[in-house]
Amino acid sequence: MNKSSFFLLIPFLVSLIACTSNSSEDKTIYVAAASDLYHALTEIGEEFTNDTGIQLEYTYGSTGLLTQQILEGAPFDLFLSAHESYINRLVERDVIFDDSTAYYAVGRIAIMSRMDRTLDKEYFLDPEVNVITIANPEHAPYGKAAKETLETWGIWEEVEPKIVYAENIRQAYQYVESGNADLGIIALSLMNHTNFHYEVIEEGTHEPLLQALGIPKQAGNKALSQEFSNYILSEKGQSILLKYGFDILK
Repeated sequence: MNKSSFFLLIPFLVSLIACTSNSSEDKTIYVAAASDLYHALTEIGEEFTNDTGIQLEYTYGSTGLLTQQILEGAPFDLFLSAHESYINRLVERDVIFDDSTAYYAVGRIAIMSRMDRTLDKEYFLDPEVNVITIANPEHAPYGKAAKETLETWGIWEEVEPKIVYAENIRQAYQYVESGNADLGIIALSLMNHTNFHYEVIEEGTHEPLLQALGIPKQAGNKALSQEFSNYILSEKGQSILLKYGFDILK
């Protein structure tokens, strides 16, 4: 090949490299997810990537704060909330595709403690318990469920002075894990990878945690996002959610 032919090829090669680069970038889905999904969604994502080659990038946080970020234009491709009301709010604000929404699981809460003892509502009143943690009920559905449970048990006013609010449910778990809290009300889904003591809380003590997902309209690739959404809702995805303590809507 002579020099003139080579230089004529340069624009084509640059274009080809750019297209390849863009194609690679397009194969990444940016997922915003409630913190209770930290372990379960990571496993689902690993299986999805193994099956499809599509990469995933996660941002975990409280559902309320992630909702606000989406309203402000954060470039997420898929949003998994810890409560349906936040997805409904985004649909009403016309920032999520209405036809992309679906329930994917029902969350459960549990008492978590560093102490090997009976975990019941009486434990919250024990004088030796100085710090109790829950996620902030103002923007975390699991925190709201925790507060509702304490109200149902009739001990909210007594224990409220001991409450330390975490930014999200995974941070609440970390407060107990680190010893900064004596016990907490945590997402059952986070207890799968722990040796700490826990007791599942009965469902009737709080409003059901109906968890829903949707694709924001600023999604970079709706088709890819829908593919991952379908995978979460598939038998394989649902079986992983079950393994981590979620209930599945029939």
